[in-house]
Formats: sequence, structure tokens, C-alpha cells
Amino acid sequence: MLKSCKYCGKVHDSKYNCGKKPVRKKIKYTKADRFRSTRDWTEKSIEIKRRDNYLCQICIRNLYNTLRQYNYDKLSVHHAIPINTDFDRRLDDDNLLTVCQMHHRMCEDGEIPYEVVKGIIDEQETKWGT
Repeated sequence: MLKSCKYCGKVHDSKYNCGKKPVRKKIKYTKADRFRSTRDWTEKSIEIKRRDNYLCQICIRNLYNTLRQYNYDKLSVHHAIPINTDFDRRLDDDNLLTVCQMHHRMCEDGEIPYEVVKGIIDEQETKWGT
């Protein structure tokens, strides 16, 4: 049956592939991506945010272009050692830190060195005795 193609505008058989129809790419989720939607991660991230008083731990120390010292907006929990690097450390308290959106991006991009992040985590762990 001939139909007008909504992708190329020409008239051809409805089963004919004109090459203009977009191809959907299947998204391949990694083990780390699947982990981020688990209950374990949700509970652990809440625990870490509570430990860190729901404040960005880099902002509170006035490091790396801090705009507001007591920043509690758009917080997330950062893995000092990425999940893809060491999956077994994904829920370790000594690998997790509460950071704002800007500092999380900076940590992920390597603009904030691992040693600085690890030092802050160790400080938090010592302070709260966990």
C-alpha cells in the first residue's frame, strides 16, 4: 500500500525503508547505573547526607569557588572512588561525601583532587565516629 512518508515526504510503500526514519538507540545501563536506583543506595545516600548535616562539605570549608558557605541546595552524594572503578566500595561510608551540584561536577571532572575529597571524608568520619 502506498503512503506518504512523514520522514522524507515522498510516496512509497508503507513497508519500504527510505532511510530517513530515525533509528532509536538502545541505552545500555551499566551495573553502576542500575545500582543508583536501588533501595540500598537511597537509604545510604540519606544516611550520608544526615551525617554531613545536609550541607555541601566543600562549600562549608570555603573551597573551590564556593558561592555560599552553608549550601543545602541540590545536594548529592559523591563517590570518591567511582563505582565503576571499585564496585565493592559503593556503600562504604569512607568513600562517600555530600556535595552540591557544582562541586559534584568538579569532583567528577577531576577539578577537585581525590586527596582533598578523601581528606574531607576522613574528617567527617573522625568527627562523627562512624
